[in-house]
Amino acid sequence: QVHLVESGGRLVQAGGSLRLSCVASGRAFSNYAVGWFRQAPGKEQEFVTAISWSGGSTYYADSVKGRFTISRDNAKNTVYLQMNSLKPEDTAVYSCAAPPLPWAVASTDSSEYRYWGQGTQVTVSS
Repeated sequence: QVHLVESGGRLVQAGGSLRLSCVASGRAFSNYAVGWFRQAPGKEQEFVTAISWSGGSTYYADSVKGRFTISRDNAKNTVYLQMNSLKPEDTAVYSCAAPPLPWAVASTDSSEYRYWGQGTQVTVSS
């Protein structure tokens, strides 16, 4: 079992920056890929970014490429999502997730993830 808790979401003006954290407890977190997904009101959940268990591979949605950066500190059991140049359309609940098995490939498909955090609200004002 992997337990995930996100933090860092808040209200920010357009053009601003935020860093979200996803802290894990339970099984050896360093062996798990992690994905970030977001869901805006009235919209489907969408993939944002993912990082491999080693941290050597990262993946980004086109909408955030060049503005968001995912990273991990396995010593702290934490994955970070640095978000720069925020836009009002980035407003959503952001959730981190881990797949059911260690060493699984990082995926852009939410159905590949079993463990989910409760989410953190990011609101970008224009």
